Amino acid sequence: MLWCKIALLALPAFVRSHSHHAHDQETFSQARLDELEKKWGIDWGFSGISTFAHLPHTRCLTHPQTTYDIAILGAPFDTAVSYRPGARFGPRAIRAGSARQTSFRGFNPRAGLNPYTSWANIVDCGDVPITPFDNSLALRQMSEAFLELGKRPSTEKSTDSGVQYFKRPKLLTLGGDHSIALPALRALKEVYGQPIAVVHFDAHLDTWHPAKYPSAWIDKEDPSTQSFFNHGSMFWIAATEGLIANGSSVHAGLRTRLSGDDAEDHADDSQQGWIRIATDDIDDIGASGIITSIMNRVGTKMPVYLSIDIDVIDPGLAPGTGTPEPGGWTTRELIRILRGIEGMNVVGADIVEVSPAYDGAAETTGLVAAQVAYEVLTSIVRKGLIEQAKSGKEKSGEKDEL
Repeated sequence: MLWCKIALLALPAFVRSHSHHAHDQETFSQARLDELEKKWGIDWGFSGISTFAHLPHTRCLTHPQTTYDIAILGAPFDTAVSYRPGARFGPRAIRAGSARQTSFRGFNPRAGLNPYTSWANIVDCGDVPITPFDNSLALRQMSEAFLELGKRPSTEKSTDSGVQYFKRPKLLTLGGDHSIALPALRALKEVYGQPIAVVHFDAHLDTWHPAKYPSAWIDKEDPSTQSFFNHGSMFWIAATEGLIANGSSVHAGLRTRLSGDDAEDHADDSQQGWIRIATDDIDDIGASGIITSIMNRVGTKMPVYLSIDIDVIDPGLAPGTGTPEPGGWTTRELIRILRGIEGMNVVGADIVEVSPAYDGAAETTGLVAAQVAYEVLTSIVRKGLIEQAKSGKEKSGEKDEL
């Protein structure tokens, strides 16, 4: 029709050209595609869409065909906090803090590898869309999301020994308040078919009986009370559900005030199967002593959930958090300890309680959390290489001397 032709001619030339030749995209040569990738396929730290470390982004929950070895997942949830809210903005802040981490400058000298260009397919899976209005529904949403992503197969790859590095993908969750650990542990228990050991870096125990929060409005005899789900009691709930491996879990970096007699809170904690490493212990036994204590407790075989509350670090160095406790470890001390325990069999991890509204102009807490995430990713990738080397030796009949 004439009016259609006139309308088309009125369009700018580049639009007409695109309309006429859109189908030609399928005929581009690989050489042409490689050329475009070399010219335009990278970002500087200050450019690009804000994914974690400029990793490729897919909404994995709606794209079941997406495969990955490690998924970065945001859990923007903070309606289970006991003091200052705002951790729902934590995933966004941590991603922004990771902007200077790029694949072309991501080599980690202490580990001898670049986690972003090594064997692992690492994907930013975006955020779980969690309701802020109904904690019961939010808990269900997170539990189903973690299970959906955790039970998918890892990326298939051929190796010299004929085995995959990971039979199941790993999830690194960016919180969000610390209550997100409960749905994560529920999913891991189902995926791995056994209770999971927890290595928990935090100023606080988070094993409180929820009835210790003073209230005359809750039924203290009913463990299904919805108000029991909070960021100081999620490990208590997890223990009552049999999600945590009793006798194999560790708190590290503790310096919290207690509800009364020291024996009361600690007795409850010990009954749930934890050992406790205080912040001050680093002055007596050093980082190496803390590393030894954790590894002696957990070992290298037991499936481990690594849970890192950013308030384990002193608020002078990481102020953007909801329950700050002065007198914490330095960022360097935490990273040193994390490097020392990389032999653990980490099947899932989180970095939680980043609340950027309380951060400074330099956005220090987001930077710290992103650096911690980088170290965790490096350790998981390196562990995969070590396991692959062991599998190769076992297949060839060599004796493992490690």
